[in-house]
Amino acid sequence: MRVILKKKLVLASSSQRRSALLKQIGLEFEVAESRVPEEFDPQKNVEENVQDVALRKAVAVATSFDDAIIVGADTVVVLGEDILVKPTGHRDAVEMLKRLSGRVHEVYTGFSLVDRPTNASISAVEITKVKFRELPLEEISEYVLSGSPLDKAGAYGIQDDYGAVFVERIDGCFYNVVGFPLAKFYVTLQEFQKQLGLI
Repeated sequence: MRVILKKKLVLASSSQRRSALLKQIGLEFEVAESRVPEEFDPQKNVEENVQDVALRKAVAVATSFDDAIIVGADTVVVLGEDILVKPTGHRDAVEMLKRLSGRVHEVYTGFSLVDRPTNASISAVEITKVKFRELPLEEISEYVLSGSPLDKAGAYGIQDDYGAVFVERIDGCFYNVVGFPLAKFYVTLQEFQKQLGLI
């Protein structure tokens, strides 16, 4: 099965994980990194914020294209009332993983599609609950020393060797935890193209 795509698709992200996931469902696309700061508005909830950041990323890239659909996305990990973004370094990554150990957290991914030249847009969010087993400090330390968690929200990747064995169970979209909710994106992309009169 191939995704019906009637326009050039542009991914406003340099994330290799997102690129790999989009290729997995047969999409061809161009990559154009947005470099938009991932800043949250304290007056808004997490769902609103991840969608706002995603939209800002897509809009920033859209100005460079005359005829395309641009995809922006933002992923964060939420533990209780705290938002965990990418760790600032090794020590921060260790502390994040110690906090996640033995607990349930939520992974939020907001994504936005912006059309050029109409500037029409659509946004959505996916939320997945993840339960970690109790993590020994030596496992956390070894994982952090590998460098793998340093570019990931919450300081782990479920697709990593260690990340895979940290996770005890998930409730929701697995691909959302990897970096992009494929099912919801597919449905939203088709809906957006219908709204635009493309299919």
